Amino acid sequence: MEMESILGFLENKTILVTGATGYLAKIFVEKIIRVQPKVKKLYLLLRASDANSALERLNKEVIRKELFKVLREKYGESLSSFVSEKVTAVAGDISYEDLGVKDSYLRNEMWREIDVVVNFAATTNFDDRYDISLGINTLGALHALNFAKKCLKIKMLVHVSTAYVCGEDTGLILEKPFCMGKAKKGTSKIDIEEEKKLIQQKLNELLSENASDKAITEVMKDFGIERARVYGWPNTYVFTKAMGEMLLMHLKEDLSLLIIRPTMVTSTYKEPFPGWIEGVRTIDSVIAGYAKGKVTCFVSNPQSNLDVIPADMVVNGIIVAMAARRKQSSETIYHLGSSLRNPVKLSNIHDFSFRYFSANPWINKDGMPVKIPKGTVFCSMASFHMYMAICFQLPLKALQVANTMVFQKYQGTYATLDRKIKLVMRLIELYKPYVFFEGIFDDMNSEKLRAAAKEKVPEEADGFNFDPTGIDWEDYMMGVHIPGLVKYVMK
Repeated sequence: MEMESILGFLENKTILVTGATGYLAKIFVEKIIRVQPKVKKLYLLLRASDANSALERLNKEVIRKELFKVLREKYGESLSSFVSEKVTAVAGDISYEDLGVKDSYLRNEMWREIDVVVNFAATTNFDDRYDISLGINTLGALHALNFAKKCLKIKMLVHVSTAYVCGEDTGLILEKPFCMGKAKKGTSKIDIEEEKKLIQQKLNELLSENASDKAITEVMKDFGIERARVYGWPNTYVFTKAMGEMLLMHLKEDLSLLIIRPTMVTSTYKEPFPGWIEGVRTIDSVIAGYAKGKVTCFVSNPQSNLDVIPADMVVNGIIVAMAARRKQSSETIYHLGSSLRNPVKLSNIHDFSFRYFSANPWINKDGMPVKIPKGTVFCSMASFHMYMAICFQLPLKALQVANTMVFQKYQGTYATLDRKIKLVMRLIELYKPYVFFEGIFDDMNSEKLRAAAKEKVPEEADGFNFDPTGIDWEDYMMGVHIPGLVKYVMK
């Protein structure tokens, strides 16, 4: 594999970043302008109605974040002018053609200047509304591709997907593309145009029934899960991301394309400083709930691998892949994860969390430390369902009977408990494919990339490290990730 200077590749480049307020996108932007101030321009696409709104979002949701404190320390008061010179906020929406960029002058300028398009835009909720997920994760990828094709100097499109487009595959999962329309199960082909029609039909039905916004949202969430499972994917998120990949591979023509598939992304490992995180990532909702005493049992195979990778390593991998792609390497898909080369087990995460919060208990709203139990682990869905039936569903049934006998006196209590139990069961069903996941992500292409960087640009390789073998999971989780979660997310 050929490799040129990574910093040299970035110099004088103009890069469009979609989904610019997202977690990985912000880390990508910060890294680029910190390590290569000679980058020509970064266009950041933000969902906004106009240029002023986009600029406001850029400053509030990107530049003012603590993530940029190293740059603030470096540039001081001149950071604002430096960012103004290097970064342009673009009002738009990836759900639309031409990325929803209405300013024709700006749009033409972008088509003249852009060298690389990096598509981070996504809705990552497992059960988001099907119309929203398809619009962003599937059609948004197509719109990014079509926009890139109109750029006169385009060198590549980089599409950030997820390793879990594999669905519930087991064994060694290869860095392979999807065939257009091929389902995970059954013989029916996926027809994305037909999916669009089904969505519109469903919405029309709901509108004709004068359904409330809340009802429409719930129906469209369920509809996404239903369509995903028809074709063999466990949830709307990974199904729509898989369809997005299909469109890109099928329609890219001669455009150079990189598809980056990270696993579960966690807090920064080292850059710009350890432990920065934003939003509750997949595993973090469980860790946070456990710390606060709201989660007292775990549903998982304790011996299953949990494939996690720090966010700055993902960004480093993306940038190195971009530099290598300039030399037309043949690899298109890169898994960025840890399960093959440095696995960590779910039981380890449980143990790290118990030890950390036993030593550093969460202080509740009453100012009291929360004492956490070790917790019960259910190693199968059957055992968890039995537990829920005995401890919650049977008592709820008894309350329902009592409520009927006393003329609905406990209706409020019953409705609240019923809603909470249904929510727990829904969340467990959504997370089930990941806590019982039996796949390992092959990363041969990523390993070739690491080797090429160490051989061809050894002086830069350390600054763009994305090798998971160097991570001490106990040290990272207890000394970096969980403290970062407490500081930035659980506050």
